[in-house]
Amino acid sequence: MSHFLDRLTFFRRASEPFSDGHGITTSEDRRWEDGYRKRWQHDKIVRSTHGANCTGSCSWKIYVKGGIVTWETQQTDYPRTRPELPNHEPRGCSRGASYSWYLYSGNRVKYPLVRSRLLRLWREARVMRTPVAAWASIVEDPKKREAYTSKRGLGGFVRAHWDEVNEIIAAANAYTVRKHGPDRIIGFSPIPAMSMVSYAAGSRYLSLIGGVCMSFYDWYCDLPPSSPQTWGEQTDVPESADWYNSGFLILWGSNVPQTRTPDAHFYTEARYRGAKSVVICPDYSEASKFADLWISVKQGTDAALAMAMGHVILREFYLDRQAKYFEDYVRQYTDMPMLVKLVEQNGRLVPDRQLRASDFPGDLGEKNNPEWKTVAFDETSESIVVPRGSVGFRWGEKGKWNLQEKDSDGRETNLRLSLAMGKDEFADVGFPYFGNREHDHFAGTDHPDVLMRKVPAKRVKLKDGEALVATVFDLLVANYGLERGFGDANVAKSYDYIAPYTPAWAEKITGVPRDQIITVAREFALNAEKTKGRSMVIIGAAMNHWYHSDMNYRGVINMLVMCGCIGQSGGGWSHYVGQEKLRPQSGWLPLAFGLDWGRPPRQQNSTSFFYAHTDQWRYETVGVEEILSPTAPEGPWDGALIDYNVRAERMGWLPSAPQLKQNSLDLAKKAAAAGIEAKDFVAKGLKTGELQMACEDPDHPDNWPRNMFVWRSNILGSSGKGHEYFLKHLLGTTHGVQGKDLGEAGTRKPKEVAWHDNGPRGKLDLLVTLDFRMSTTCVYSDIVLPTATWYEKNDLNTSDMHPFIHPLSAAVDPVWESKSDWEIYKGIARKFSEVAPEVLGVEKDVVLTPIQHDSPNEIAQAIDVKEWKKGEVEPIPGKTMPAVVVVERDYPNTYKRFTSLGPLMDKLGNAVKGMAWNTQHEVELLKRLNGVVTDEGATKGLAKIDSDIDATEVILSLAPETNGEVAVKAWAALSQTTGLDHTHLAIPKEDEKIRFRDVVAQPRKIISAPTWSGLESEKVCYNAGYTNVHELIPWRTLSGRQQLYQDHLWMRAFGEALCVYRPPVDLKAVKPVIDSKPNGEKQIVLNFITPHQKWGIHSTYTDNLLMLTLSRGGPIVWISENDAAKAGIVDNDWIEAYNANGALTARAVVSQRVKDGMCLMYHAQEKIVNVPGSEVTGQRGGIHNSVTRTVVKPTHMIGGYAQLAYGFNYYGTIGTNRDEFVIIRKMSKVDWLDTPNEDQPANPEAVAKLEAAE
Repeated sequence: MSHFLDRLTFFRRASEPFSDGHGITTSEDRRWEDGYRKRWQHDKIVRSTHGANCTGSCSWKIYVKGGIVTWETQQTDYPRTRPELPNHEPRGCSRGASYSWYLYSGNRVKYPLVRSRLLRLWREARVMRTPVAAWASIVEDPKKREAYTSKRGLGGFVRAHWDEVNEIIAAANAYTVRKHGPDRIIGFSPIPAMSMVSYAAGSRYLSLIGGVCMSFYDWYCDLPPSSPQTWGEQTDVPESADWYNSGFLILWGSNVPQTRTPDAHFYTEARYRGAKSVVICPDYSEASKFADLWISVKQGTDAALAMAMGHVILREFYLDRQAKYFEDYVRQYTDMPMLVKLVEQNGRLVPDRQLRASDFPGDLGEKNNPEWKTVAFDETSESIVVPRGSVGFRWGEKGKWNLQEKDSDGRETNLRLSLAMGKDEFADVGFPYFGNREHDHFAGTDHPDVLMRKVPAKRVKLKDGEALVATVFDLLVANYGLERGFGDANVAKSYDYIAPYTPAWAEKITGVPRDQIITVAREFALNAEKTKGRSMVIIGAAMNHWYHSDMNYRGVINMLVMCGCIGQSGGGWSHYVGQEKLRPQSGWLPLAFGLDWGRPPRQQNSTSFFYAHTDQWRYETVGVEEILSPTAPEGPWDGALIDYNVRAERMGWLPSAPQLKQNSLDLAKKAAAAGIEAKDFVAKGLKTGELQMACEDPDHPDNWPRNMFVWRSNILGSSGKGHEYFLKHLLGTTHGVQGKDLGEAGTRKPKEVAWHDNGPRGKLDLLVTLDFRMSTTCVYSDIVLPTATWYEKNDLNTSDMHPFIHPLSAAVDPVWESKSDWEIYKGIARKFSEVAPEVLGVEKDVVLTPIQHDSPNEIAQAIDVKEWKKGEVEPIPGKTMPAVVVVERDYPNTYKRFTSLGPLMDKLGNAVKGMAWNTQHEVELLKRLNGVVTDEGATKGLAKIDSDIDATEVILSLAPETNGEVAVKAWAALSQTTGLDHTHLAIPKEDEKIRFRDVVAQPRKIISAPTWSGLESEKVCYNAGYTNVHELIPWRTLSGRQQLYQDHLWMRAFGEALCVYRPPVDLKAVKPVIDSKPNGEKQIVLNFITPHQKWGIHSTYTDNLLMLTLSRGGPIVWISENDAAKAGIVDNDWIEAYNANGALTARAVVSQRVKDGMCLMYHAQEKIVNVPGSEVTGQRGGIHNSVTRTVVKPTHMIGGYAQLAYGFNYYGTIGTNRDEFVIIRKMSKVDWLDTPNEDQPANPEAVAKLEAAE
């Protein structure tokens, strides 16, 4: 209308000319501009963060206008930690700034979705049947089951209503519990620190029904086994602000500006302050340009480089001269003074285990756990003593588990590092050498398998006669190949001598000039000596993705320990991977695993589980003989890798899922009928063969996992090593596996595991995924549930990188029909409680658990390894086999239990890492905060956990990190064991209680707690190991010190008692297929590396339009200019990478920053965006894990042995993938596979009507 009036000259005002008649005056309505002018107006700002497992844990302002999130910017109100430190803010990155795109994007999952074939079957079955019976009619009919399982990944979703999908899920769960057992229901969700309540929602539901919670840290290969091996702690690390206190920073396999973007400023500021910096990585990464020196090491040879640097440090700071700070440090805080027995083997001496008090007459006066108390030679008394602090002092007595320089009786000690001055003889000792193993792509040397070195030794009298012993220090120096004037012809006379582990030798292996190795090692150690430990290594997961990753890490750890850097501010081991530091851990555990209702929960290490149940073991190419040490003690070192996993499960070292072939709900009844306890019934049944462990036959239908939940994860599009095996065997759908299994190849099969000629296809009856976006995992699921984004729910978030606790806050309500994870699982629990009575009531569930770290049982199996299966020992639950506990499940009251705090917190209290305390006061506090249940029934009078905010208050109230009163109780509990008072660390904060509304107002700094080994104080930044060094709290290892010598039988058998260089293993995935499907293009074989990227956090953001625009719009593989030229590839060509495991397609990025012989495919690029078909498989190209396969390592399976004992996400097998090689070639034809699938449903019209009805 206004435009019409404007044109009526009668109403037009006269306007004066201006600008000499060049000006034009208009009077049109400009309200059309409001959309632009008001773009930056908003109704409110809400604080939240991103749960992307990026370690950033950044505080963001979420702008809301008209109920719509419009954009986000960084918050700038972090509390100042200390005046001399730079600010933590602003924190954030371009990825986080693009997150709001997801909320209203086409990729958002808006409604509950069900595979159409499954929904049709369900609705037909429900016409005449009850829910559980309906589900049974589908999955017990092979044709009906295959009708939907075989179509996973091929689309075909339709909308359904929440009530209907919840009923399907509940019926499937109830059927599975009753038919097979609750341990056939598994759930995978990673990194609780990124959204604690969301994780706890699923894990609480699973734990209450007896399901299995899967680990993630080991599966992601972020978990370095070397950390538990050395410290009895899993990846406790300094906060990023402590970089600023360092004088020398090595970035080893860590690309800080790209993967730790919010914290990179501390690195820059440390350099401005004067710190030296060296970057060690094969490619010219973004971090490399900030270095004083970039060292381009050949990928996979980092252990060789670290060993050579250690060689220099030992030579110049321990032998040529003795750095007092270093010697004092290693004498008190490491096992270097401990004595090791030398034993004869094949005509030579080899190091055996560390001596214990129990080896000596009278047990050296030790009555409690003498077999777990290590010994050393004391220079003061000139006698062998039992130093305080070993694990034997931790359990069964009080007051002596500390690192005071005293013996067991309280006498002052000065432990001798070397026996060189008080030796009885020089012993010729053999050390294993693996650097001579043949490999097509890695250089080696022609040194013998066993390196003979002279070691000063002493004869001592033991119970069983005289023995020759040496200190760990002397063995360590000999292993490094150092000349000490002992007349040894097999050691290095200079750095230029090519002998393991000299700089000249390392130059040949790694390609790094020896002068660089010498300089960096010397300067690193010199800085540490001058500053008392302020040299730091920032290390990324890159080095942990190799099969022999332990050696990479232990080589670096040795350097840091030699230089006294661990536990010192500005120094230490900064291993940053995922967002692992769940700071209020002990408050979260009861909520997450239902410990308030029943203990213990079922937990499983994912790597072993997926290795078995995706049948990757059926394709194993690595033989045990390839990795066994030439100095291995006599033993049954035969069989396949999976056989070792089975042995570990039987001995209680690793968990099992499923646990037994028999349904665990039936065992308690049978035990009662037999008149014996369940634990004795299980032990007897296993011994006689009446019961069988499921791990012995993972392909038998009775032992399949049946239902799987995935939430907060994209396992099939991100972390699923052996992706194509998942598709083939676990899901039973189309796949790209090219290799033959052991049966087809006619090769040696496992001894402990039953072999089925036809590997199963499709073990899972049901796959349910919760996500806010249509990820690769969603595409392969049977049911997809729309979950709230990080701006639509309330939750908690912490990080390794800073000491603050953050909220996720609901800036807007969940859009469309999405719900928060807490509400989704609450809804499933409610429906399950309604459905369960059809087949379930109050049941007794027999739960098997492995021997746990940080429990008295961690000292279950001293000295030797004995198997009950072989008759070497009796099966004793919790001692020689898994522990057996009966847990009551009240299935009809699952919902009521889910939404209330159970009575066990009042009766048993709380515990973490071997410490326990009373929580009655906190339970009463929660009743006042959350209110109490008033409904009649099993939960009346208990504290409510109805909402997600209620759940946050449970975590915050129970955790010592957020409740000062609890912190004092926790420190007091530890003080009883150490005999030292530690409560002073928390008393100033005793009255502080952090509430959810507090962290919404501003990030809050956590309170120091004994859960962690660093302090949150006004004097020091958080640094791992600080309380061990400064509060004299032992590390949770055999010796109570930093354990450099790993003396377990299996560690010695596989040659890793001491750190050695082990080249990558040959996975043999190239030769069987390299000529199988030629396309006329040239081919090149490259090492396949998967680092973290700039344009996404794992797979999140890789389908985000903003990030796709900044990158190349889809999957890419980086190769060097030289390798590209050899294969006739130019930049942006479509290429294919393939091997026996599968194939992927991507664009080529040709770059001189990439080292020859390797290619980079950034983790993790989805297969749902811009991916054409593969010429090898004839299907759509895969993800980066389509060309990988999981391979497990026996030394990661050890348990029942102090620090080498199982803990959830603590110790276990890891999912390595970087030993893999691929064939790369240009694609001759790009096929987008955009024609309809030939295999259409039998009744397309019926499906069309069903879809239309929805």
